[in-house]
Amino acid sequence: MQRHTITPRNNWQAAVEKLGFGFHTADVPYWDENAYYEFSLSEVTQIETATAELWGMCLEAVQYVIDHKLYHKFAIPDRAIAVIEKSWNDDVPAIYGRFDFGFDGTALKLFEFNADTPTSLFEAGIIQWFWLQDFASHKDQFNSVHERLIDYWKYLKPYLHEGILHFTCVKHSLEDLTTAEYMRDCAIQAGIPTKLVFIDDIGWNQEECEFVDLEDQEIKNIFKLYPWEWMVNEPFFDQLLLNPEVYWIEPAWKMILSNKAILPVLWKLYPNCPYVLECYFEEENRLKDYVKKPIYSREGANISIIKDGQILAETRGIYGKEGFICQQTFNIPRFGSKIPIIGSWIIGQQPSGMGIREDDSLITGNTSCFIPHLINN
Repeated sequence: MQRHTITPRNNWQAAVEKLGFGFHTADVPYWDENAYYEFSLSEVTQIETATAELWGMCLEAVQYVIDHKLYHKFAIPDRAIAVIEKSWNDDVPAIYGRFDFGFDGTALKLFEFNADTPTSLFEAGIIQWFWLQDFASHKDQFNSVHERLIDYWKYLKPYLHEGILHFTCVKHSLEDLTTAEYMRDCAIQAGIPTKLVFIDDIGWNQEECEFVDLEDQEIKNIFKLYPWEWMVNEPFFDQLLLNPEVYWIEPAWKMILSNKAILPVLWKLYPNCPYVLECYFEEENRLKDYVKKPIYSREGANISIIKDGQILAETRGIYGKEGFICQQTFNIPRFGSKIPIIGSWIIGQQPSGMGIREDDSLITGNTSCFIPHLINN
């Protein structure tokens, strides 16, 4: 794995905006093509293998959590348990997830699994692919995101209720809307009729006991870019319990995998796995050098890095009241001042590509840049 500094394409902003990428720059650039990461084919194979094996282990871990009724460890409220278990026992499939890895050139370690509402999908699947066509079209990329999404929507189509597949997200996030619309476009290409409805605009028909959109059309299938841990605290969750036949994507059992409490469970079940870092719930911690993470947090908030009892780095935020886990530290080599995190996608049960986020900080946050990659084959 190497990092190369390059000159960006002329007028690259117009090129990515033409593809529908409207949030490429905020206070600082988010999409950054001043550099790219180069991987060998063997390194990509290692990432692909780890992604496939971890997905299988994660499914076993969900079964373990359900069998042993560990919901309290995940701060999952009692009223959500039936929804989780029904979706699991009904074998409701999941579309996607993103494993975040640290890589030191030899060892590959799982930091966390973004299993319910992962973003950067559009950047990984589309934006960096078109960058590659302009920069080095003779090279390859670990990237079959687009094809796998379309293929899996085709696979899911017979399992959906007849009619429209709705897509939803919050109103005021261009990033979330772009991700939801990209996923929707893939469903359209798979031959599925779709419709966008913002989460704020979903209504409830009391007489028919059904969710409806702004045109009073019943919502029977819905892809949501809205976390389950938020949904369980919404007033409409009570209504969700009254209509358990709605096909939610991602399914409720992802509430277990999207929670960082899954990390100590993975360590307990697979202590000899080369990809799993030693990890404990805070009250059981026996590590001296560790990263303390809230079981619920987003964009690197409320994380502390601790060495010999001293805090090396920390971030603030609104998370932490549900509890913390402590995960063994893993040192990633810097490329100049940059620390890269590999986000590896599982789509339709298959490893499907990756995206790289980098930062000057030890903790990857919402200002971390997305950097394209290629394979030196």
